[in-house]
Amino acid sequence: MTPTGSRGNDARRDAPRATRLGGTAAGLGILLALVVSLVLVAGWHLTQGTSGAIFADPDVLWGSRIPRLAAGVAVGIALGVAGALMQSLARNALASPDTLGVTAGAYLAVTAVAAFGIAVPIWASGLVAFAGGLAAAVIVLGLAGGAGTSTTRLVLAGTALALAFQAGTSALLVLFSEETKGLLAWGSGSLSQLGLESFLRAAPVVLVAVALALVMARRFDVLALGDDTASSLGVPIRSTRVFGILLSVLLTATAVTLAGPIGFVGLCAPVLARLLARIVPALGRHLLLIPASGLIGAIVVILADALLRAVIGAEGAIAVPTGVATTVLGAIVLVVMARRLRDSGPTRRPPSIRFGVRSDRRFWVVLVIGVVAVGAVVIGGMLLGSTPLLTGDILLWLQGDAAPRIAFALDERTPRVIAAVTAGAALALAGTLTQAVSRNPLADPSLLGITGGAGLGAVLVVTSATASNFGMLVAAVVGALLAFVLVYGLAWRGGLSADRFILIGIGVSYGATALTTFVLLRANPWDTPKIYTWLSGTTYGRIWEQVVPLAIVLLVVLPFAFLHRRDLDILAMDEDTPRLVGIRLERTRLLLLVAAAMLAALSVVAVGVVGFVGLVAPHAARALVGSRHTRVIPVAVLLGAVLVGVADAVGRTIIAPTQLPAGLLVALLGAPYFVWLLWRSRDA
Repeated sequence: MTPTGSRGNDARRDAPRATRLGGTAAGLGILLALVVSLVLVAGWHLTQGTSGAIFADPDVLWGSRIPRLAAGVAVGIALGVAGALMQSLARNALASPDTLGVTAGAYLAVTAVAAFGIAVPIWASGLVAFAGGLAAAVIVLGLAGGAGTSTTRLVLAGTALALAFQAGTSALLVLFSEETKGLLAWGSGSLSQLGLESFLRAAPVVLVAVALALVMARRFDVLALGDDTASSLGVPIRSTRVFGILLSVLLTATAVTLAGPIGFVGLCAPVLARLLARIVPALGRHLLLIPASGLIGAIVVILADALLRAVIGAEGAIAVPTGVATTVLGAIVLVVMARRLRDSGPTRRPPSIRFGVRSDRRFWVVLVIGVVAVGAVVIGGMLLGSTPLLTGDILLWLQGDAAPRIAFALDERTPRVIAAVTAGAALALAGTLTQAVSRNPLADPSLLGITGGAGLGAVLVVTSATASNFGMLVAAVVGALLAFVLVYGLAWRGGLSADRFILIGIGVSYGATALTTFVLLRANPWDTPKIYTWLSGTTYGRIWEQVVPLAIVLLVVLPFAFLHRRDLDILAMDEDTPRLVGIRLERTRLLLLVAAAMLAALSVVAVGVVGFVGLVAPHAARALVGSRHTRVIPVAVLLGAVLVGVADAVGRTIIAPTQLPAGLLVALLGAPYFVWLLWRSRDA
């Protein structure tokens, strides 16, 4: 006869086992429900298209619908699992192939191969994308400080590097338009397939990678407890993390090769899976989390594709990539996740770069050199171009005595040179204000949704039948202000958290970019190259009506910012000091951000969408003259003017008569500097 105490001990030992078995059963039930949901969504997806009687026409079914569905399932599973692995390895809920720049790196590699005419076998195209994605992941994780780094820093690093890669891709698309024909639409993620061949090549890679991830599931569970705990339990940390990153990049590269860079599925799917894990804790174990993320990713892709065709019609959806819909959904998830961030309190220290104290003499020397440089850029920009001119030609033109050929050249060049210089100064000033107010030296108007909102508003007018310069001006300002109001309103929770403000701005920026792509691809195809070039930042065809409003606003905001120079110094310190010294914090912050939004909006009208100026110029100014805004403001304005002015002149002359958009050159020049900034400001 068994003693009563022994029976009690056996019952206590069996209780946790029963709980685990019950939890596992519940987790398997969720997986089964996801499989059923995927089958139902797939069935609906098959009914969406330009042909009604698909089941009566095997050619339509097997030639178009099933290949598209198969590609969507494979891509969704690959990106969902890749995102889950990245979030676990980085221990960051906002890590994904997009926020780590992996998707952009893979796309750049594929575009470069096509642009330079490098002959690559079909089976090796995935290796090209893998190399580009892996390089991006290594750079971002290295610059951000590796696993466990702050969310804001990781997303900023990945987003900014993705912008740089996108600039390189855009440059290749503009310069090699014939060689890269078709990559623009594909670059937003398209499930269109000519058959099952591509799917049959990608599917084994996805299955093997997912199987290997499941084999490593136990290691990932232990690694999530922290490096010290994992090491004490015998898990090889470095090899586990490296192998996991390689698997996630391989899955991302396979998805990009199959259907292009479909955005933010790698963020949405694992986030939704982890939300389910709050209801069914067993899903938190990677053995169930990995397949759940993959199934949810497949559902997201297929559902987004079917909804897109159901909402705008099958004919209209032909020109709109599925990635546009998933990016909008991902932007919403990013904003929701950012709103859930908790404030870290007054002890939180944002990333910073320390500069030594600079003398007054150095400031005046830099200021004089900057003024001279701006003058030289203006004169050089007027002389350089497809028709080289002399300084005397400018004097004759000013006197009205220039020959017709010279007068025509200067009449065309002068507005664009002034547009470039003025927009550069305005963007630099906007960046200076944004960085001080958000207390994050890695912030930039283009990363806060302001530039994206202005671009979307302007494109809506440009693609309409009643396009006009005044309409574009109004639409850009309204778009920028609406984006700013949206970001500010969503970020406000009894106060403005700098981290939350930036992350929500990035989400809104992604959403605005996706909607701009949607409008662009549904516009008149003959206008697409022109609009795309303008979105890359160009001064081509500028007229005075587009430049004068920006110049006026710059002349108003510049003294306004200078009057608040001491407030900017204090705002950049922390959240409490401004209140202690009597600054009306929210009112001052709102006014300065509205001024930055106006400058960014009108800059979009003048030169299109140009990034990195608002990031690079203020930093370079601080490095030269110190951190006091009395000195930073004028020097940053001059540096911004020089940067965009030089980019415009080089873009017009380096491959004349073909022109390279100034915004692409600025991004290509600004990206290395941004990499250096991230390196300098890494957390200790």
